[in-house]
Amino acid sequence: MSKHKIYTMSFASVYPNYVNKAERKGRTKIEVDEIITWLTGYSQEELEAILEKQTNFETFFAEAPQMNPSRDLIKGVVCGVRVENIEEPTMREIRYLDKLIDELAKGKKMEKILRK
Repeated sequence: MSKHKIYTMSFASVYPNYVNKAERKGRTKIEVDEIITWLTGYSQEELEAILEKQTNFETFFAEAPQMNPSRDLIKGVVCGVRVENIEEPTMREIRYLDKLIDELAKGKKMEKILRK
């Protein structure tokens, strides 16, 4: 079985879509970055370096310093699939991020998005 093409795409190629989705709904790049750093444990500086290096999605998640243990609280549907039912670990992490960005764009408060 071959890997999904998202694994080899650079995180930097998709990142502007996350920011644009948020900004179209009145949210900010700062909030997008906060979600990413909360989920992965990367610092803002590390995130910027990843974007500059064109790190792919698979490496981005494999090398994340500390995946947030509260991410298991992320539930719901993304792209027609329940995130909590995705068995492949990297794809589940990608969909967790997608779900968090969706919640941001839908106007949820950051405390709720970050499961505080």
